[in-house]
Amino acid sequence: MPYLSQPSLYRILDANLDRAREGLRVIEEWCRFELRHPELTGLCKELRQKIATWHTPEMRAARDTQQDPGTGLTHLQEQRREGIGQVLLANVCRVQEALRVVEEYGKLYSSELGMDAKAMRYQVYILETKLFAYNRQQLLQSSLYLITTPVPELLFVVESALKGGVRLVQYRDKDADDLTRLKNARQLKELCQRYDALFILNDRVDMVLAVDGDGVHLGQQDLPIEVARNILGSHRIIGCSTTNPEEMERAIAMGADYIGVGPVFATPTKAGKVPTGFEYIRYAREHSTLPWFAIGGIDTNNVGEVLDHGAQRVAVVRAIMQADQPTLITQSFIRQLHR
Repeated sequence: MPYLSQPSLYRILDANLDRAREGLRVIEEWCRFELRHPELTGLCKELRQKIATWHTPEMRAARDTQQDPGTGLTHLQEQRREGIGQVLLANVCRVQEALRVVEEYGKLYSSELGMDAKAMRYQVYILETKLFAYNRQQLLQSSLYLITTPVPELLFVVESALKGGVRLVQYRDKDADDLTRLKNARQLKELCQRYDALFILNDRVDMVLAVDGDGVHLGQQDLPIEVARNILGSHRIIGCSTTNPEEMERAIAMGADYIGVGPVFATPTKAGKVPTGFEYIRYAREHSTLPWFAIGGIDTNNVGEVLDHGAQRVAVVRAIMQADQPTLITQSFIRQLHR
C-alpha cells in the first residue's frame, strides 16, 4: 500500500482547509453586504470558525508554496466571471470540494476531523440551497409586478414605484436600440438593488448577463425556456407569458419559475390579443403549481374584481407607468392586494 508521509498529509489538509475558508469568506461578504441576510452570514462565519479550529500550526508549517506544482495551474473560466451568480457558484463548489478532500484525508489525521468535515459539507449544501433560493423567496413574496413601458421619465417613475413598495420590476422596451436598452437596464438594475427589488428583463437573455439581472421574462415566440435555463443557470428567474391552459402546462413542464396569466382585459400593450377574461384566472387558481400574475389592463379600479376571481398577484404596466403619482398608485395597489 502506498505510504503518505506526515508532511504530505499536512500539506493536503492545509491547502484544503485554506481553500474552504477562502471560499466561505467570498460567499459571506455577499450575504452580509448585498443580501444583508443574518442567517446566511452567520452560517458562513460559523463554518469558517469551525474550520479554523482544525487548521493547526503544524499543518501551516508544512506548507511549501514554492515547490507546489498546482500554484501555477489555471483555466479560462477562472479568469472571468459573468456576474455574481457565477462568483457564488464557483465558490460554493470550491468549498464543497475542499471539504470532501478534508473529509477523506482527515480520517488519516483524526476520525473526528473526518466526521466534522462531512457534517460541514452537508451544511454547505444547505447554504447553497438557501443562497440560490433567495430570489425565489422574493418572487413568492411579491404580489405586485411592475412592467415598464417607454416614458420620458423612466427612472423617476420606477423609483417612485419602488418607494411605494413594489419589489419586482421588469424592463420592457421593444423599440429601443441595444445601447439605449443597455444603459437603461444598468440604471434600473442599480435602482432595484438599492430598494432590494428583483430586476427582470423582457426577452433578452444576453442583456440579463450583461447587467447581471435577476432573470428574464419570455413570450411564447421567444427563446425556449430550456435554452434560456442552460444559458442563465439555475439561480436566475425565468418567467413566461401564457394565455391558455396548454401554454401554462408547457411553461411548467419546461421549468419556468412563474407565469403571466392573461391578458385579462383588452390592453394596447398586447394589441390584437383577445382578452382571456376571468375564466383563465379561475383555471390558474385551480391548476398552476407556480406563482402566477394576472396581467392585462389591470388598474386600481378593476384589481378588486380580478382578486375576487382568484388572483393573488398582478402585473401592471400603464396604471403605474403613466400615473401622475406613481408612488400613491403603487401603494393603492398594494393595499388592495394585501386586503
